[in-house]
Amino acid sequence: MPEFQPFVPASQSPREFTLRAVLLGAIFGVIFGAVTVYVGLRAGLTVAASIPIAVISISLLRDKGKVSVLECIIVQTAGNAGQSIAAGVIFTLPALIFLGFDLEYSRIFMLALIGGYLGVLFMVPLRRPLIVEEHGTLTFPEGTACADVLMAGAKGGGFASRVFFGLGLGALYTFFQNENLFGAWPGTPEYQPDWGAQHVLKGASIKADATPEYLGVGYIIGARTAGTMFAGGVFSWLVLMPLIYFFGKDLPTPVYPGTIPIAQMGPSDLWITYIRPLGAGAVAAAGLITLFKTLPTILSALRSGFAQMRHRAAAAADPARTERDLHMSTAIVGAIGLVVLMFFFLWFKPVPGAQVGLLANLAASILVVAFGFLFVTVSSRIVGLIGSSANPISGMTIATLMATAAIFLVSGWTAPAFGALAITIGGVVCIASAEAGDTSQDLKTGYIVGATPRLQRFAFLIGIAVSTIAIGGTLQLMNTSLQTFRAAPQVWNLDAPHPGVEIQHDTHGLIDRFPVVAADNSTTVHRKSEYIVLNALGSSELANGKYLYAPATHRIEVRWIPGIGSEKAAAPQAQLMATVINGILSRKLPWGLVMLGVFLVVAIELLGIRSLSLAVGAYLSIGTTLAIFAGGVMRALVDRATQRSGEAEEANADVSPGSLYASGLIAAGGIVGLFGVALRGYETVFNRTNPIGWPHTFLYNQWVSVAAFGLLAYSVYYFARKPLKS
Repeated sequence: MPEFQPFVPASQSPREFTLRAVLLGAIFGVIFGAVTVYVGLRAGLTVAASIPIAVISISLLRDKGKVSVLECIIVQTAGNAGQSIAAGVIFTLPALIFLGFDLEYSRIFMLALIGGYLGVLFMVPLRRPLIVEEHGTLTFPEGTACADVLMAGAKGGGFASRVFFGLGLGALYTFFQNENLFGAWPGTPEYQPDWGAQHVLKGASIKADATPEYLGVGYIIGARTAGTMFAGGVFSWLVLMPLIYFFGKDLPTPVYPGTIPIAQMGPSDLWITYIRPLGAGAVAAAGLITLFKTLPTILSALRSGFAQMRHRAAAAADPARTERDLHMSTAIVGAIGLVVLMFFFLWFKPVPGAQVGLLANLAASILVVAFGFLFVTVSSRIVGLIGSSANPISGMTIATLMATAAIFLVSGWTAPAFGALAITIGGVVCIASAEAGDTSQDLKTGYIVGATPRLQRFAFLIGIAVSTIAIGGTLQLMNTSLQTFRAAPQVWNLDAPHPGVEIQHDTHGLIDRFPVVAADNSTTVHRKSEYIVLNALGSSELANGKYLYAPATHRIEVRWIPGIGSEKAAAPQAQLMATVINGILSRKLPWGLVMLGVFLVVAIELLGIRSLSLAVGAYLSIGTTLAIFAGGVMRALVDRATQRSGEAEEANADVSPGSLYASGLIAAGGIVGLFGVALRGYETVFNRTNPIGWPHTFLYNQWVSVAAFGLLAYSVYYFARKPLKS
């Protein structure tokens, strides 16, 4: 077999690590990091950003009509780092909210930085054995597709125009659709069946969050995965919830974990109370099954990786430009420094109300090293085989949390503080694994095109540092701006013991003045100083969540619903992580519902269906899965049309016209949606009305919303069928 030759030979040294490339990559890192947080918290999944970043950089980095392809590599590498870090963060760290702790900006920033840098440094000894020596064996699908885009762009092409069409039309649509902006028509059209005197299908709901980002995600993941997710939503919202209402409507008392009779519950209440615990069990079981299925690959990755690292120890540094990488000693010293930094960070700045002591912090640092290097190695090899989108990071994180929680349980460390520490360990490991997977893809792109690995590492480090600034801010913005306060009067004796209910002393996420919504939708402004914050987790008296107790009246007056965890930002993976930790340490879970979810997944696996997609769909709101399914339907229609015309290969490729347009829709929905969230925060904090809100007109009708979403879906079909200009 002839020796591989990169697109830009090692003998050439064109412009690469330039100021404009680094700045542009940092900007993309901030943008796509924030967009990933926004879309991931809402949809429960993320989409790789490397291809749209590469496509846009092609049109921006032109010099005398020619593309500087190695500069584009630096832009794509730094920009994609933000998406990787954001994915690891949103899967884990919001679990602190569900465990009753605050999500501090400094904590998000530091843990994301440590996890991201560990992912990059742990990958240093793995680059040559995985990227170079197994070239042709490990395909790295996203990295190879991105290299194809860059090489085609260097020769000329119309890739970027298709992304910009998606950005423009998606942004225009979102401005009119988003209820935090113009809100010209309902953002979530809904129909609740209630037929006849027997209330047929009472408790069910059919709705869709008609956003461009969900449509784009559905198109990219394809009809099969989108359909499987929607099947999970149909099972939860149109089968289980009506069943729960049918059998429980005549019961005079609440059914655990509910705190009010089932007859008084609407679809959202049924979903939060009964479907989420069931869905958590399903997602956990599916994640572990996926992990077990990849055990042969994991063991092979470990054996191959360690063996090839030993063989490299005696190798001399290759003077060729395309082989210049960070030295092993630099990676080792850097990794040790990061672990020491984490120890001191946990010691001097513990989670408020979660001081755990010297020994526990030392154990946490050791566990981060052990699980971090293990799963970085696994993640890097798995993405080479099956791609980043199928990388079972959630399963690896669940395994980390279960092992950590088991160690804590055996050690007698079962206080809530140790739950926060376990999430911290799992968060850093998850971030490192996610970053390592995408780092492998980007290094593969660089290897094919002919980039300098060491300069790519520098771009990773810069992109991680910059993007973490936006990630922490976006998380806090969504948690604050989407939070609601609902009147929930209830007599309460604070002096009596209430298992599962604790006073929360630190409430940085609670603003001083806030509007409380009554049952008749009227609002009154209250002050934080009037209340004591209670956090319920595993209580038989209160549903999981936060409550405001008024000492003056000796009553719980308000239920505080943080933005993260609400139906608008469900954060399913983080909810799952909190459920796993709390279930092991406190041994208080609605185990009946959790085990129903586990055996639902077992039945699905026996049918030969990918259970993880269905489990996530069963956990999420049907509003999310139905909108994603619409994108999958568009993909199926495009595939059928192109098969008839002989263009199937182009339509199914990672760099097809439709996938580029869908990437633009996702970016537009995320960026404009975040702008709407910021306006919502402005309203909440300053108690002002939306400065650009429209009064409701004849357009504010559910059928107008459906028609507008249908037109946007047709635009996906149109641009997916329209060939790219060569």
